Amino acid sequence: MAVTHHEEHLADRAAMVAMRGFMAISAAPSVAPEGRPGYDELMARTPAPEGVEWTAGQVDGVPGWWCTPSDAVPGKAILYLHGGCYVIGSAAAYRGFASQIAARAAASTFVADYRLAPEHPFPAAYEDARRVLDGMQAEGFDAVAVAGDSAGGGLGLAVLATGTAKTRAVAAALFSPWIDLSLSGATMESRAAVDPILSRAALQQAVDQYLVGGDPSDPRTNAMLGELANLPPVRIDVGDDEVLLDDTLRFHVLADAAHQPLCEVHVWKGMIHVFPANVGMLKAAPEALDGVGAFLRSALGSGQALR
Repeated sequence: MAVTHHEEHLADRAAMVAMRGFMAISAAPSVAPEGRPGYDELMARTPAPEGVEWTAGQVDGVPGWWCTPSDAVPGKAILYLHGGCYVIGSAAAYRGFASQIAARAAASTFVADYRLAPEHPFPAAYEDARRVLDGMQAEGFDAVAVAGDSAGGGLGLAVLATGTAKTRAVAAALFSPWIDLSLSGATMESRAAVDPILSRAALQQAVDQYLVGGDPSDPRTNAMLGELANLPPVRIDVGDDEVLLDDTLRFHVLADAAHQPLCEVHVWKGMIHVFPANVGMLKAAPEALDGVGAFLRSALGSGQALR
């Protein structure tokens, strides 16, 4: 399937100028344990829609938060894997963003607090994500989709592409996924000057903490090296102004060559890393979320998660 390119709204162009100016004078959260409070504060700013209830819980021993819309369809669920370079980020901070997806998909959504590096290096996050996906069956769900952003997006793809989970997800919806931990994408350099959030140096700092003793060519760390033909339908939304753009574009080419059922890619001009989190500021954010919600709602309504 061809890549869909979305033009930039004029209002978003002005908003992005202001946002970039704010980022230029603000210290970015450190990609280290001490950066966790700042990153959580930033992500917690994403507002939740009305009608979504939050409940702390766990799935197969992995803690997290359930985001349940009032019209959630019984038996349908989403596993959300948060971003943060495998080092920062938390389920609590992502409740607002995950709720935006849950409400649009009409599905109970579990945001997993998978273990973080450096305290828990690879393969801890991978094993936790796999356990939660399989544990959703015991929670009573017969159709499960996977969603995630940045590192969480790459993590979800890795779990699905390696095929180690007993449960087969019906779809995957990802925002700006970090797929290739070798940092070999062409946009790592070509978009470096326009990406105000991520850089090669920051990502390398994360790799050094997460991939201790690991290999960036291991399919559990890079879904591009997995069995892509076995993936469920995938939708990826990514900004045109981010260093991880090429991760998505290369994955799309490989998935197409592997005859993967559907890999739907949306590139948003002028947008930055995980831009849909700015749902109250950017016109493109709710547009992307609406598309993701429709994609997930369709997949959950027609799919069966169990092998």
